[in-house]
Amino acid sequence: MKGIFITFEGIEGSGKSTQVRLLVDALHKLNLPYLTTREPGGTVISEAIRSILLNPQFQEMKPETELLLYCASRSQHTGELILPALQAGKIVICDRYFDSTYAYQGAARDLDENLIDTLTSFATYGRIPDITFLIDLPVSVGLGRIQDRQLDRLELENTAFHERVRKQFLSIANKCPSRYYVLNGLEEPEAIHNNIISALQPLIGE
Repeated sequence: MKGIFITFEGIEGSGKSTQVRLLVDALHKLNLPYLTTREPGGTVISEAIRSILLNPQFQEMKPETELLLYCASRSQHTGELILPALQAGKIVICDRYFDSTYAYQGAARDLDENLIDTLTSFATYGRIPDITFLIDLPVSVGLGRIQDRQLDRLELENTAFHERVRKQFLSIANKCPSRYYVLNGLEEPEAIHNNIISALQPLIGE
């Protein structure tokens, strides 16, 4: 079986991590080879960069620095972990990938999209996810879900910031209908999971 690259996207509190766990359980029951990972992070070097990116003490970080750090983390993550796993025939499930950069650093930070295009192609070795699940829900709901935990640097951004992120995710989904599946994050987790499994059936052959 050839490798399959699955990514999950969404605003803060959308339920991505829950759906990743449910998908892992399903793949395990089907005895399919898989790898789960996240961005920023996934490897020792990339996780070290994550600790800088999300540290709430670094409020002075420039948007340009943020973009370059994300791309540096992604380059290491993709080259060291994702591509070898796909070449080995595994199903790779990644909690966020380059679409988050277009949403957070592009739309919310107002950085140049053409520059992001160039950096993304370089950092991903040209690899695009086979399928992306966007779990969409109102920003007020998502932020409400995370209010009781210690927030990272990006989660601490204001509501307008997260509204721009959500709008950009929906815009990307509209531009990439063959890759994107938009899911209603207000539905019960099991219902969302069932929709994900149905969408994956043509790819996993189960």
